[in-house]
Amino acid sequence: MQRAGLLARRIAPTPPWTRSGGSRPAVTLPRRSLVRVVDEIRGGSTGLLVLAVLVGAGAGLGAVAFRWLIGTATRLFSGHPDYAAVPGAAHPHLPALGRWFVVLAPVAAGLLYGPLVHRFAREARGHGVPEVMYAVARRGGRIRARVAAVKALASALCIGGGGSVGREGPIVQIGSALGSTVGQWVRLPETRLRLLVAAGAAGGISATFNTPVAGVFFALELILADFAVESFAAVVLAAVTAGVIGRAILGDVPFLRLPAFQVASPWEYLLFAVLGLLAALVGVGFSRTLYFIEDLCDRLWRGPEWLRPAVGGVLLGGLLLVLPQMYGVGYPVLGDAVAGRYALVFLLVLLAGKILATSLTIGIGGSGGVFAPSLFVGAMLGAAFGAVVHATLPGLTGPTGAYALVGMGAVFAGAARTPITAVVIMFELTGEYSIILPLMVAIALAAGLSRLLSADTIYTRKLSRRGVALDAGVPVELDRLTVAAAARPLPVPLAPETALGELAARFAADPDTVLPVVDGQGEFRGVVLAAEVEAATQDGAVDVTAAQLARTVPALRPEQPLETALAELIRNGSALPVVDPGGGGVSGWLTHREILHVVARGSTAPRPPEPGRPATPPGAAVEPTSSMAAETR
Repeated sequence: MQRAGLLARRIAPTPPWTRSGGSRPAVTLPRRSLVRVVDEIRGGSTGLLVLAVLVGAGAGLGAVAFRWLIGTATRLFSGHPDYAAVPGAAHPHLPALGRWFVVLAPVAAGLLYGPLVHRFAREARGHGVPEVMYAVARRGGRIRARVAAVKALASALCIGGGGSVGREGPIVQIGSALGSTVGQWVRLPETRLRLLVAAGAAGGISATFNTPVAGVFFALELILADFAVESFAAVVLAAVTAGVIGRAILGDVPFLRLPAFQVASPWEYLLFAVLGLLAALVGVGFSRTLYFIEDLCDRLWRGPEWLRPAVGGVLLGGLLLVLPQMYGVGYPVLGDAVAGRYALVFLLVLLAGKILATSLTIGIGGSGGVFAPSLFVGAMLGAAFGAVVHATLPGLTGPTGAYALVGMGAVFAGAARTPITAVVIMFELTGEYSIILPLMVAIALAAGLSRLLSADTIYTRKLSRRGVALDAGVPVELDRLTVAAAARPLPVPLAPETALGELAARFAADPDTVLPVVDGQGEFRGVVLAAEVEAATQDGAVDVTAAQLARTVPALRPEQPLETALAELIRNGSALPVVDPGGGGVSGWLTHREILHVVARGSTAPRPPEPGRPATPPGAAVEPTSSMAAETR
């Protein structure tokens, strides 16, 4: 009974030696308890969800602050809440300049955010999402904390000063930086840190656009590329929390008011399919134009990078002088296009103008997203297409606005190749289920044709130009290898009664930082971490044994996929035993180092024992306990 109790025990909130009557300084109890709490948050599912809620709350408040910053900057530089709603108007505080102030606004904004980005966070330049994708895929989710503040301020100045970019890229980077900062503060393993980064992105999208479902799918489909249950739960909680905060402060209204539309005839589905194919061409063209102009700006500019946004702002200001509808995000103009208030030729001018203005804003070193511009371009394409088909087939087609809505989602899908997010966000914007089927047809075709036309998306092209292929993967497919391919012999185990001094001496001489505990009957009693031994020594504990410090961990089976074993290692510690399901006892030992050896070797051939590393002598396998066997099942 005593043995079963020890086997079932996991690390308790208080240090194990206090339960055995050992003496130690009482003043260190709060610190040890805090360590235990942090460990539980770091390793438990509940702890991850709590962190996701905290990140969602922070992202929601960050989104509110970011919206306020954009509004303040827009009023400062243009004198209006949204200059795109009054294109061509003069600045109320600079009437002598007339509408020519739009030439100076991008220059003044560039003089502010150019040095800010260059000095404090150069990754805040551009549209932001590729940097988050790179951090998740290649840096374990690590993003510098300062990026959130720099990105928020720089993007607000850029958009307020006339930059023709959107809010989604900045808020994704802001929320992701917040999630990464929180995760790094509690020292989460990389797998969980990536989840918090995605949770922050989802929360930012949810609160900024009042689209919580779209925020979830944006994070899962684009940032994380993972729809696992644990990922889904954390991201959903963050999106809901941020959405509640956003609605409480900003109101429960969509970021864009759109009229309701319906399909007038079944024959229209063919027209929507044609629109989807056209949207793929425009989406890919938008992506290529964006990076062509950015390359052109790179080749032409020879001055300091901090000055580039201000000098390039002269060109952007000249474009705004000719086409003031391109000032800022441009949602009022988009709404007018959906409502059918523009002529066909002007719709095409706005389409080309937005692609040029957004590309120029990014090319000169501006900071902002490309999601809203892709919706803008899609609305112009759809409205123009709808005007043509409505004039040609008035009895078989619905209003122009229906095609504008479908065009918005299809162009975004063609540019970003995120069909699920495109469908969901357009549904959340309209609230009309009748538009779903046309959306699905157009978006599916747009995403499919986009893949045929281009290997990269508007987000991944920036990374591939740096030589980073996010889908390249690792040399070895871990899901096709088994634990047996990587496991090594069990290290010489510790006896349960091993005293603290002997434990310290053993870890000082052993290359392992985790060692197994096996009793005299050959039964596995758990693992002891070198960090626990060090903490107990520093706290002045006495009469502490290996049995008291041991923590129960799940056991692995030789036939389990190595990918599954890696997930167990991340959740439960840095070393796990491998148990023979046929009753042969503990047959091996697996750590992150063994998995890295397999990845680096690129082979399933057994690896010889490392020199100087003790291993269990042949025939000394230990029997798994009943609790371990239950966990392996």
